[in-house]
Amino acid sequence: MFARTPRLLLRPGWREDAPQLVAAIADERIVCNLAQAPWPYRLSDAETFLSRERRPHEPSCLIFRRTEGAPQLIGGIGVGRLPDGDELEFGYWLARPYWGQGYATEAGCALIANARHTLRLKRLVAGHFTDNPASGRVLAKLGFKPTGVTRLRWSAGRRAEAPCRDFVLDLDRQEESCSEPCPMAA
Repeated sequence: MFARTPRLLLRPGWREDAPQLVAAIADERIVCNLAQAPWPYRLSDAETFLSRERRPHEPSCLIFRRTEGAPQLIGGIGVGRLPDGDELEFGYWLARPYWGQGYATEAGCALIANARHTLRLKRLVAGHFTDNPASGRVLAKLGFKPTGVTRLRWSAGRRAEAPCRDFVLDLDRQEESCSEPCPMAA
């Protein structure tokens, strides 16, 4: 998946992106909010992540901030199958200097538009660790609804389970999911 928004470029990660990926994600406050990324996050982890094979209905993109020069890697976003294999889960992360600036919502809108209109997915699930309520606010802006379920979920970065609040997004609904104007992918 490739998408362009007013401020961002979303594209698959390439092996050459590994050093930039490590520089952006190697922050314990970021990794502890993710389920699969280990801490400490090393170059070998980035190379493994970037070289893994993805199914066509499971897009995985790096988020780049568009600049006057070369785009700057600021995060990642994607859809992947949950470990039990039944559901597709939406997830994202941003480097800390870019928190609170609307980048997650902008990238999320583009990915969800692709999931709905191109991939024709019917439903996405998502979750956030309860000690990261900002992520829950992003999910709500994107149209995800809380399920009312909070469960323990493994976090590789924490090396422990932590309470995670579950959300769902029905992509079959006629209305667009983002609660604010959403830049469409170009």
